[in-house]
Amino acid sequence: MSSMPLTGKSVRLARLSRPGDGRFLFVPLDHSVSDGPVASAAGFAELVTDIAAGGADGIVVHKGRARMIPPHLMAHCSLVVHLSASTSHAPDTNAKVLVGDVEEAVRLGADAVSVHVNIGSDTEAAQLTDLGTVASACDRFGIPLMAMIYPRGPRVSDPADPTLLAHVANIAADLGVDIVKTVLASPPERMAEVVAASPLPIVVAGGGGTDQSLLDFAATALDVGCSGLAVGRRVFTSPSPEKAVRELTQLIHHQIPPVPTPRPEMAGAL
Repeated sequence: MSSMPLTGKSVRLARLSRPGDGRFLFVPLDHSVSDGPVASAAGFAELVTDIAAGGADGIVVHKGRARMIPPHLMAHCSLVVHLSASTSHAPDTNAKVLVGDVEEAVRLGADAVSVHVNIGSDTEAAQLTDLGTVASACDRFGIPLMAMIYPRGPRVSDPADPTLLAHVANIAADLGVDIVKTVLASPPERMAEVVAASPLPIVVAGGGGTDQSLLDFAATALDVGCSGLAVGRRVFTSPSPEKAVRELTQLIHHQIPPVPTPRPEMAGAL
């Protein structure tokens, strides 16, 4: 990233990696749309405080939730506004639709936006159209774009197949994405092939379906060349979200301590 010319997008991309080492730890909190609350109404600001204090590079939230974050919490943590949605109650949970746009995200102060695309789903064509539309808007506004892109749907027998993952990473690159989020290949060592085939940095989803501890999973992903992780559920369900994030931060960024985040009284923060 350091070789990019100075543009709005390159400046914001640099902000997405707090130590500037090209590695990333994102904590998605968009599950409140797809599955239900990630914290109590009173506890949401405290959860964001823990994530920022632990040293996460960025949080991922929907536009309405972004308005509820006390601004001081984002002094050392990037804001990624997620533009896609579906719920677990839909007839087709793989059908993602746009529920926001880049201009809204810019008004909210976003450092980046993200879009979810399921390759192999029944609505793949519409999702690819949406991705292309958002990528064009990101270029206009100088906003980095992360694609949460997965092989997922009735025509996908193995969503962790390395050949499929290499394909989805290149779809993202060809359509104008800056960072790819996808799943870790199976077996994990073959993720190195996916990374080698991708012109973009790859962060992997947090490994909720594995027996590995979160730190062991993260170490595996880094060992095969991934640029970091995007971990939501295994952070916000942790007994200590701050500790979970801090340990991941130190692993991903080679023991660089996170920048301390001030902790004023939370009363009235929302």
